Amino acid sequence: MSIVVSNITKRYGTQLALNNVSFSINPGEIVGLLGPNGAGKSTLMKIITCFIPPTSGDVTVYGHDIREESLEIRRKVGYLPENNPLYTEMYIRECLEFIAGLHNLGSNRNSRITEIMELTGLTAERKKKIGALSKGYKQRVGLAMALVHDPEVLILDEPTSGLDPNQLVEIRNLILEIGKQKTVVLSTHIMQEVEAMCNRAIIINKGEIVADDSPGNLLHNMGATDRVYAGFDKAVDIKLLRQIPGVKQVTAADPDTWLFEAEKNKDIRQEIFKFAVEKNLTVLSMRKEENTLENVFRKLTKLE
Repeated sequence: MSIVVSNITKRYGTQLALNNVSFSINPGEIVGLLGPNGAGKSTLMKIITCFIPPTSGDVTVYGHDIREESLEIRRKVGYLPENNPLYTEMYIRECLEFIAGLHNLGSNRNSRITEIMELTGLTAERKKKIGALSKGYKQRVGLAMALVHDPEVLILDEPTSGLDPNQLVEIRNLILEIGKQKTVVLSTHIMQEVEAMCNRAIIINKGEIVADDSPGNLLHNMGATDRVYAGFDKAVDIKLLRQIPGVKQVTAADPDTWLFEAEKNKDIRQEIFKFAVEKNLTVLSMRKEENTLENVFRKLTKLE
């Protein structure tokens, strides 16, 4: 195993940030760490990377213990924090030379910096100071800083936060390329990223793991959705819609469409059609909501 987290608990005074969290990650996996704000994702990443100690529990990275061998772990881990601290007055290569020096790369320092600049797409911007770069290129610099010592594990805390759609795709493709050779753990609020990049998702809520599986299995295990969108050609009293057999709740999705939530495992589309016929309504649209990772996330974190 590249990472083994065993019964990790973290308290900040009376606040319980992580509660008895355990999981393991195999070499070569790209794992998405998901959860609402304040769920404990960043705290967990900081513990794995030896930035903060746990209150109790153990973590090993390639067999090295976070308490006894933190320097060995730092050699094996590349970490991109959420706020991406950068030396904005430095030029890109100057910054990477400084970071490489901290890692004592020695005689292969220059060749490694050139290699990592090419990998992260920074070569064309090499003559610019970091402060003059766009948000997307600043994220690339952060990735390059995390990768310059060729770590076996890469920990990324919301690496695509604040990027435009084009920058997002570029960073996503870069992470996929890196993931071919390294273990990658990334946190994100963008469910499409997890579906596109990760072969496993760990969902944390209120400091505890509520799901740990592949995105495909999470969708399959959640079962069919019980929500139907329907639109009619005339205004309808919501009280009448709530009387349709099998309907648990009705809300207005937009001025012309209603969102029906059915009783568990019940398909109410036929009942909606019957209602429309009885009330002399024309059904302009109807669709059963498909399960998405976002729906799974919302249900598991009790937001709906």
